[in-house]
Amino acid sequence: MKHRSLNRRQFLQRTAIAATAVSLTPRAWCAETPAKRTAVDQVTLGKTGIKLSRLGMGTGSNNGHGQTALGKEEFNGLVHYAYDQGITYFDCAKAYATFDWIGDAIKPLPREKLFIQSKVLGSPDDVLATIDGHRKTLNTDYIDSLLIHLMTQPGWTETDTYKRVMDAFNEAADKKWIRARGVSCHSLPALRTAVSSNWAQVHLVRVNPQGKHMDDEDTLSWDENVTHKIEPVIEQLKKMRAQDRGVIGMKILGNGEFKTPEDREKSIRYAMSRPELNAIVIGFQARAEIDEAIKRMNSALAEAA
Repeated sequence: MKHRSLNRRQFLQRTAIAATAVSLTPRAWCAETPAKRTAVDQVTLGKTGIKLSRLGMGTGSNNGHGQTALGKEEFNGLVHYAYDQGITYFDCAKAYATFDWIGDAIKPLPREKLFIQSKVLGSPDDVLATIDGHRKTLNTDYIDSLLIHLMTQPGWTETDTYKRVMDAFNEAADKKWIRARGVSCHSLPALRTAVSSNWAQVHLVRVNPQGKHMDDEDTLSWDENVTHKIEPVIEQLKKMRAQDRGVIGMKILGNGEFKTPEDREKSIRYAMSRPELNAIVIGFQARAEIDEAIKRMNSALAEAA
């Protein structure tokens, strides 16, 4: 079948019709639909450039005894279930009862897709050997983010004790044993010190709108009957964001004390509304808890879009 060639007049007419059709097309049809944000998105941890899932699985409920009570096989299954749902961030610490279990739990998973955060408590005699011990226990060449754990001391970055620890973290980073360094604070004075120093690249910060177990002028603040002011912590979070620090929220569910769905919903929605938080971590002890957190986060993120 022969195709009839167009003369100039016919070509111009058809071109004009096509242009008119495009101009009448609704913008929504032409524009790219913004990506829907979810709990398991891969997000960037501040200016470290490191990726992690927006939701992380904590392994330190009641210092990890909440997870070890499951038994090792069930714990491993819980880690794998979290990964299958899209969670790639797993949070651990040498002080947790689960610490010796993590290596076996993550062994079947692709290491390059995981974000492992761990913590060193206090100032060990040989900090570098302790960091190396983390690598060996966790069966990995490197820790994605290593934190000084449970810091409560004001002015800690200027003390000889923690200068030695910080120097060892720096050396470990040079050896590529850790990718990022930071601190987990448990008092406002310690938090302010961390923010005012250039050393911390990552902050693990207690935050929830109910003010449970939030950083306060007093250290630790573990009394479940005390409600703390959240504004001083938010002030520090804003400073972190201004410096493009990596920021992860913890105690989202009030150290497990938010027993009602309403309290959990309120806190998760609040966390998802905070632009300062790159990610959050929740200590899971059951698959249903993972499912609930993902569902609540997805809902909150969709409504905030």
